[in-house]
Amino acid sequence: MFDMKALKGKNIVITGASRGIGYETAKQLAKLGSNLALGSRTIKQMSPEQFSSYGNVFLAEVDVADERSVKDFVCDVVSTLGSVDALINSAGVGTFANVLDSQTDEFDTMISVNLRGTYLCCKHFGRHMVERRKGRILNMVSVAGVTAIPGCGGYCASKFGVLGLTKVLQSELRAQGVYVSAVIPGAVRSSFWDRIDHQLDVKQMIPVETLAKHIVYMLAQPEDALIDEIVITPPLGIL
Repeated sequence: MFDMKALKGKNIVITGASRGIGYETAKQLAKLGSNLALGSRTIKQMSPEQFSSYGNVFLAEVDVADERSVKDFVCDVVSTLGSVDALINSAGVGTFANVLDSQTDEFDTMISVNLRGTYLCCKHFGRHMVERRKGRILNMVSVAGVTAIPGCGGYCASKFGVLGLTKVLQSELRAQGVYVSAVIPGAVRSSFWDRIDHQLDVKQMIPVETLAKHIVYMLAQPEDALIDEIVITPPLGIL
């Protein structure tokens, strides 16, 4: 049995927390009494009052692709919460086009945010966790990180990289008490699609609330047996 009550009082950091998967996961963890540090480039869209009835919430503007910004975020979080029990790397961007027709600056942005951003957060929060010899890191990958999807060259490249980075971190940090997991969802019904020209039926995608429940359950796992990787798909497939 998963002990959801064990998440009460845990200090959890979520990037990409102002919308989509990060925001919904934050809401569910807040209801369980977790102390949250929520980071996003668009954090000004949020207010602590959105979570005030649940527990302690710390909001910070952070650009995960900028190392100075990430370092400052780590310092502020540790100063405010005292320690970090778990990190959810949920910040991400995506644009879609055939490789030959794609824009190089859009490719660079996906690598910078999705891959470099995950690397920087794992690196600097990971150091804090290693010092404590305790911590959990959940990296949001995607089926685009395990499947070659036409029209998704830059996004696939960034997410394949995140999965590879996650596997390396698993081997490097496990013996030091820090456990790293890959969350690999199919298409999710979230604000991710709002700015993307697509022809997918969003009604067939994974509801963002459902994916957030899976993430919360992963954090509630007993520490004597952990999930390294989980693939979550809509009923009709990855879409």
